[in-house]
Amino acid sequence: MDVKSEASAAPKTPASWNADWRRELADRSLADVHGTVAVARKGTPWRRFAAFLGPGYMVAVGYMDPGNWATSIAGGSKFGYTLLFVALLSNIMAIILQALCARLAIGSGRDLAQACRDGYPRWTSLPLWLFAETAIIATDVAEVIGTAIGLNLLFGLPLEIGVLITALDVFVVLLLQRLGFRYLEAFIVTMLGVITICFAVQIALADPEWGAVIRGFAPTTDIIRNPDMLYLALGILGATVMPHNLYLHSAIVQTRAYGDTTEEKREALKFATWDSTIALSLALIINASILILAAATFYKTGQTDVAELGQAQSLLHPLLGSAIAPTLFGVALLCCGLNSTVTATLAGQAVMEGFLQIRMAPWVRRLVTRMVALVPAAGVTLLYGEAETGKLLILSQVVLSLQLPFAIVPLVQFTASRTKMGALVSPRWLTAIAVLIAVLIIALNAKLVYDFVAGA
Repeated sequence: MDVKSEASAAPKTPASWNADWRRELADRSLADVHGTVAVARKGTPWRRFAAFLGPGYMVAVGYMDPGNWATSIAGGSKFGYTLLFVALLSNIMAIILQALCARLAIGSGRDLAQACRDGYPRWTSLPLWLFAETAIIATDVAEVIGTAIGLNLLFGLPLEIGVLITALDVFVVLLLQRLGFRYLEAFIVTMLGVITICFAVQIALADPEWGAVIRGFAPTTDIIRNPDMLYLALGILGATVMPHNLYLHSAIVQTRAYGDTTEEKREALKFATWDSTIALSLALIINASILILAAATFYKTGQTDVAELGQAQSLLHPLLGSAIAPTLFGVALLCCGLNSTVTATLAGQAVMEGFLQIRMAPWVRRLVTRMVALVPAAGVTLLYGEAETGKLLILSQVVLSLQLPFAIVPLVQFTASRTKMGALVSPRWLTAIAVLIAVLIIALNAKLVYDFVAGA
């Protein structure tokens, strides 16, 4: 039996299920690609580590999705470098939570969606599925609109046409996965490389005040006291620590054929954690670059109300004095949109299969996921047009932040359970930090809701 056919078989080992799970694990996560990336059993640790490079960069795409652009541009233009601390804090949270995702996947053999299905009664798991789907729809709306804006900025295509064209990325996913999951990862990494180059050039042209940039990474109580700043801070948090990334990472880390012994799983967890930590640390540079660019160009010149991506692009040329800056902005945005729609589609597949055990042909499943996003995205575009897309993108990211507790709390609960995780249970110090993260996010969300009800 080849690796792929073995991946489709239901596991029946104590490592994947035991009496503490309500249900036996019935299927593999993302069965069509599960365990398809070989891991060398011999050779240097660096050679084995190379096999685990990839999933972290797919998760890091969440740092650069178009919704993140909108929140970072709005935050940078309105408050300068102040919200860089939120970007840093979000990065630290993401590193810890993604490490827990890898631990859950490797320790239990389940992705987060499967764990919720098998660990909770249906009256609990079904609402969690609805929350997960809401988060994915909010993500897709932002990414589809962002890609459409990128096409509009570069080629002048109307937004309505651009939204429809984004449906074609489904077939890009299919083609790359038919070639192998590594090709899909290579596509993501290539797009990230293009984005990095685009922002490096734009930051060099903007020539920010680096002393102010460094001070921006220091915490300030203004974030809590100022409702507008808190709103954008939660938008940045939701755009960075995205709920669908938790489902995605816990699924795609299982594309590695890392073995079944405890020793092999411990090594896989170490390498998977390195992969996600390095990728997210590098992504922080790009994530912060968006805010730095906005602060160094718009805030510095008194343009404090920039929120629309199209408006930001049109202002870059006169402010930076280079005709190439707006083009680089559009190219980076288009690459971000393509990357994000690919990863969100995979997350949608993991959520649908994990919670509901619905098995569809891959192309049908991906097309359904994409069409669910296209309907609200097209409606939003037709109803509001380009003038309000920035506000809608920011709102979508705040919706994501409000959905975060419904993914984080189960993740922390499952990984802290020795009867569910066995030898790979989270150490107490890691669980304590994860609990603090969950409490902080819930508290910030409660403050946001209070401000909204109070009219602030």
